[in-house]
Amino acid sequence: MSSERVRVEADGPIGRITLNAPERLNAVDPDMCAAVVEAVRAFDADPQVRVIALGGEGRGFCSGAPLTAEGAQMGVLDAGAELVRALLATRTPVVALVHGVAAGIGVPMALACDYVLAADEAPFVLAFARIGLMPDGGSTALVAASVGRARAMRLALTGEKLDGATAADWGLVAESVPAAGFAARADALLAAFAGGATLALAETKAAINAASVDVEGALGREDTGQRMLGGTADHREGAAAFVAKRPAEFRGH
Repeated sequence: MSSERVRVEADGPIGRITLNAPERLNAVDPDMCAAVVEAVRAFDADPQVRVIALGGEGRGFCSGAPLTAEGAQMGVLDAGAELVRALLATRTPVVALVHGVAAGIGVPMALACDYVLAADEAPFVLAFARIGLMPDGGSTALVAASVGRARAMRLALTGEKLDGATAADWGLVAESVPAAGFAARADALLAAFAGGATLALAETKAAINAASVDVEGALGREDTGQRMLGGTADHREGAAAFVAKRPAEFRGH
């Protein structure tokens, strides 16, 4: 299952999946998403694996989709949706280890996990509006289910950064800790899940997700809206401005 861009390791009862594109802050392409889906499903089917850890190599967790090529964001639309579905569908608990930036598809990738541990200063940002797009990957459901409508609108419409400590205070993530203690807390958390009552955890996860998140409805609406927005001049301008590191000039077409 391991590949150059996604590292997969069985560590006793812990299945570890690590995005491994640190030079681009682990921005994901469709092949990376597919590799994570394969690993998640394989670990979920392995009775020896009692918890799955999803993290990123280097300074970031996942910075979204790379915008170095035209249409890169749209190329991740289907693959990102399938990844979110896979994370939500597991019976094995999944812990997101967000030690650095989570942006774009990186946000719903983390929130689709069952427990998000963040470093206090790790930024979470739904930057889609800055490039003329809307949040996808189930973000419109996952973020609103976590922090409520008003704060979901704030994050999605403004694209502001939210640090890990504030994200925990808002309820976007389960917990944040200082960076110096992140690794130790991650180890303790994974050990606790690995020693938990697996059947009870699986049923609890399924019930809470069913009661709180309409991800399929969100993915359908996002797919329709994103495909329309991906063909607009505003998106082309937003992506070009992002790459050139200049302000975008949106004209509403």
